[in-house]
Amino acid sequence: MRRFLIACAACLGAACGGERVDIGSRLAQYAVVPLEVNLDSLSPRDRQLLAALVSAAAQMDTLFWHQAYGNYQALLASIRDPDLRRYVEINYGPWDRLAGDEPFIEGVGPKPPGANFYPPDLTKEEFESYLQEHPEQADSLKSLYTLVRRRSGGGLEAIPYHRAYQERLLLAAADLRMAAALAREPGLKRYLELRAEALRTDDYKASDLAWLDMKDNSVDLIIGPIETYEDQLFGYKAAYEAYVLVKDRTWTQRLERYTALLPGLQRELPVAPQYKRERPGLESELGVYDAVFYAGHANAGPKAIAVNLPNDEEIQLTKGTRRLQIRNAMRAKFEKILLPIADLLIAGDQRRHVTFDAFFTNTMFHEVAHGLGIKQTINGRGTVREALKEHASAVEEGKADVLGLFLVERLKAQGEMVEGELMDNYVTALASILRSVRFGASSAHGRANMVRFNFFMERGAFARDSATGTYRVNPDRMSDAIRALSERLLVIQGDGNYEAAAKMLAEEGAIGPELQADLDRLSGAGIPVDVVFEQGRGLLRPQVREEFRSR
Repeated sequence: MRRFLIACAACLGAACGGERVDIGSRLAQYAVVPLEVNLDSLSPRDRQLLAALVSAAAQMDTLFWHQAYGNYQALLASIRDPDLRRYVEINYGPWDRLAGDEPFIEGVGPKPPGANFYPPDLTKEEFESYLQEHPEQADSLKSLYTLVRRRSGGGLEAIPYHRAYQERLLLAAADLRMAAALAREPGLKRYLELRAEALRTDDYKASDLAWLDMKDNSVDLIIGPIETYEDQLFGYKAAYEAYVLVKDRTWTQRLERYTALLPGLQRELPVAPQYKRERPGLESELGVYDAVFYAGHANAGPKAIAVNLPNDEEIQLTKGTRRLQIRNAMRAKFEKILLPIADLLIAGDQRRHVTFDAFFTNTMFHEVAHGLGIKQTINGRGTVREALKEHASAVEEGKADVLGLFLVERLKAQGEMVEGELMDNYVTALASILRSVRFGASSAHGRANMVRFNFFMERGAFARDSATGTYRVNPDRMSDAIRALSERLLVIQGDGNYEAAAKMLAEEGAIGPELQADLDRLSGAGIPVDVVFEQGRGLLRPQVREEFRSR
């Protein structure tokens, strides 16, 4: 699909008028971090299993390239500059994910909002008009697991993922069946077998349920088309990704007691009863893992440090979710990014409150908060995701951010959480906002944190000292701000209010000049925005390693 590759090969890495793109400074935005995992407790058989999982994950990496860009081989083959090529690889295309998806290769046009899920010239108006005229195609065209393409004779058609990407999916499924044959734990074996079948059929429900049922596994895998962030046209289409993980059993056991508290926390949400009438599934799990390998959407631009899955609203309500904290990735971001940000932008007398334990806790309850609130609108507009369309992800991330802090407040007030001070969570949250807004407007997390920053500043929960250029938390106003923003976002979701979501993100999701100047200070100090991983060492099979090297 060469239509995205507009630049001539001679211009790659430099403006056609001769002005060179400063790729070095863009690369410096990412700290290179080895994904270190202690595998001493794993048997040789388990290590073989891990290698098979990494091989399957590598196929998701290739599939995401096709979804995000198209003919990536032609793009990469045209680039002579190794630094430029590396930056394209980090972004899975020639658009900078930390700069609102602006093109960084001269001659490349704007990134299509629908990436490669839709025809690049398809507009919202055309798509919605077509659905009105052809309602019988609505389910297939809006499906999470189809590409939208133009028919040669006119009109639109939906091409199922399992047909469009058949060759790669069959390879990944074979790797999963090989891993299943090596698995000793029955739950893991069943999940891998069902997930292999799901990749071949685009029917993921049975494997999602099997993934929730896993309890005793030491090794874990998240794989398939999962998140919809990449589709910024409608938020309908799921992107391929994978995480290969190893469980920390000791830390996981420490968190199990919080799961039983979820129904009570749902009842305490600071919103009218109709917006919290749903009940979270009771089989939810909190777990701590170290990552071995990230692939596809999970590896593009800013990296996730926790996940809350599955996304299926029906499964969340009837059974629950699993919330996995990725500790080694979290530790890397804390040490390489969060602490240096705090040293520069947090008031000196409050810096001691920026702690890894508070960062871990805030992240954990961000993921818990994803499972609370409401999944179906209260006025018949369908699911929240359907009603809010391309704004659903940013609103959901914003809800999870602020509601996570609300949950920490409640648990500390109830005596269920005694570690650390509440002020640690507040100040660490402020430093985390300053970290996440740097992800830019193309990131749902970046926009969500910008809304939270502006809202909290207006409510006096944060303040900036112009003399020192640092920010401080006002604890007396934090709780009211947390409650007010939680209510606002929960109501937008429950009402399925697309217009309110769009207005909020447009007006409050932008970075003001004063904050931008402070963020520029972070860049000037050489503080990275995010991380890239050295990963898969010793686990990539020769043929897979060769494909990655050629890329």
